[in-house]
Amino acid sequence: MTKLFESVRYLKGVGEARAKTFANLGITTLYDLISYFPRTYEDRTRILPISELQAGEPACFRAFVTSSPRTHHIRKGLDLTKLTVADETARLNLTFFNQTYVADNLETGREYYFYGTLNGDYLGYQITNPIFEPAETPGVLTRRIMPIYPLTAGLHNNLISRTVQQALNVCLDGLPELLPEALRAEYGLCDAATAYRDVHAPASLEALEAARHRLIFEEFFIYSVGLTLLRANRSRRSQAPFVIPALSELEAALPFVLTGAQKRAVGEIAADLAAGKVMNRMLQGDVGSGKTAVAAAAAWITAKNGRQAALMAPTEILAEQHARGLEQLLTPLGVRVALLTGAMTAAQKKAARAAIAAHEAELIVGTHALISEATSFSDLGLVIADEQHRFGVAQRAALAEKGNDPHLLVMSATPIPRTLALILYGDLELSVLDELPPGRQPIDTFLVGEDKRARVNAFIRKQVSQGHQVYVVCPAIEEGEDESLRSAEVWAETLQMAVFPDLRIALLHGKMRSAQKEQIMAGFVRGDYDLLVATTVIEVGVDVPNATLMVIENADRFGLSQLHQLRGRVGRGRDKSYCILFTANRNAETLKRLKALCKTNDGFEISREDLALRGPGDFFGTRQHGLPAFKVGSLELDLKTLQDAQAAAATFAASEALPTRPEYQPLMERIQALFASSDA
Repeated sequence: MTKLFESVRYLKGVGEARAKTFANLGITTLYDLISYFPRTYEDRTRILPISELQAGEPACFRAFVTSSPRTHHIRKGLDLTKLTVADETARLNLTFFNQTYVADNLETGREYYFYGTLNGDYLGYQITNPIFEPAETPGVLTRRIMPIYPLTAGLHNNLISRTVQQALNVCLDGLPELLPEALRAEYGLCDAATAYRDVHAPASLEALEAARHRLIFEEFFIYSVGLTLLRANRSRRSQAPFVIPALSELEAALPFVLTGAQKRAVGEIAADLAAGKVMNRMLQGDVGSGKTAVAAAAAWITAKNGRQAALMAPTEILAEQHARGLEQLLTPLGVRVALLTGAMTAAQKKAARAAIAAHEAELIVGTHALISEATSFSDLGLVIADEQHRFGVAQRAALAEKGNDPHLLVMSATPIPRTLALILYGDLELSVLDELPPGRQPIDTFLVGEDKRARVNAFIRKQVSQGHQVYVVCPAIEEGEDESLRSAEVWAETLQMAVFPDLRIALLHGKMRSAQKEQIMAGFVRGDYDLLVATTVIEVGVDVPNATLMVIENADRFGLSQLHQLRGRVGRGRDKSYCILFTANRNAETLKRLKALCKTNDGFEISREDLALRGPGDFFGTRQHGLPAFKVGSLELDLKTLQDAQAAAATFAASEALPTRPEYQPLMERIQALFASSDA
């Protein structure tokens, strides 16, 4: 066990400089090294005769060197070494670029194994820079399933492979077994040492599959056990049960009828609040599904029990919007709403904090100002976090510390497939708003190329002439980030100077100061601008009912879920709204992906498609969500293993005194390390 955590400097050939290069990959110990899994594999076990080699397909073959290697100096920095090899079926030319050493390592008349890709032109077929080994030696680079590792400058694949093998030889015997024997037997899993050995040096594809299955199960199991323990720990925390008032009183006062999904979510929250335990619930709903009304109901129940509720929003302008909307809903019900943001004057903040401390407000809406030391609550009973992925665990915890174990409701407008939600938010109960309020119009979405630019510009002008506003979203901020991408700065200037000189155009992007962003967005809300050219900083934004058109440049550079969130910025008023996706990319898969967005406004259906196409690593476009970086498991490809691991974790955690049993100490240490590193 002790050697597992030796520095990689322990290994032959790893000096101080190379150790620093490994550290760039997050590898500092031998355990880090053997846990650095290949990203893919090349099957070099199938040996073909030269006559059966196919152009463009890498292959392994056995042949004699039939001509002495000849090196030609072409120019400075370019040397070519050429030779001919043959087997009983055919001859083949080999060319090596800047590898003059091969002349000393390939002997005429000697037999070697080669691995490379056949390519051809008018001069005939050849292989360039093949890998080779003498036929009489054990296969290290040929005749095996070769792991291919993620690389960084200064580390090539063969070096990583050799170093990993050294580490395995040193520390494999001391590798802790994290999965109990009975569980391995039940799910047909190999032991840890076999899994680590075979994932780096598989003797067969079957051995590789068994190793990967074990490691994927282990990853999902560790995370699922951790979530189960978190949930169990939270469920032991008690709160005085809330008395739930008649919800008919709330419904009668609302200016709209709650959907069935909203009523179900309110019922689930009410049950939590009445249970005598601390609520930890996530409210997940598509754009426009009515999460704010559900949050209002939770705040109303809290206020009726003499407690305070706090809603934390990610931006000042969104906090102001929430405060206005919730005040309209809750004031008739006797709930006093206060606003607290950093942009308020010192006098305004002082007055708001005095009202909060004196319990002169039952619902306090704000930004990070809510968690400042200067803010004290009289009796905080409920914390609501809007757009929960914008807040880290530490920020939510800081707000929760303002009360005595207050209930927690987190809200997300990113529809997540249930399987992903379970692994991401498995420590939270889940309420889903899968129904849109009546009257919410679908947004017509169109995919166009540059040839439709003039027509789109005419449509923009038509929308503005009718008194509406338009968003234009670009993937880059400034020129030069990527020559193929449209930049917001340059495009805003172009539109103002050359296309719409008579329109009022504003620019908004993430590199601006917060106060400047808030000022521009507030101006757009007031109607001071006709067009807002922006980056994805508006993805989660404010309600602008007058905005009816969303134009997205280089739409192929965004994920489907991100495009759906951007599209959700329009369609918030009574007027018909539209979304136009520009792309010059003609790739069939890309077009298929974008056309999927044109066919549906259902965020859950879109998220399922996005997850299948892009995988969870890119699903959110940000790592702020607490999703662990699974090294071998894939949430979309390994669904059955995920479900097995979750079931096993639930049973295991319920039946074992995990934290206290010494044999499970390595498992507990892995769980703690994972959760500490993922902000989960």
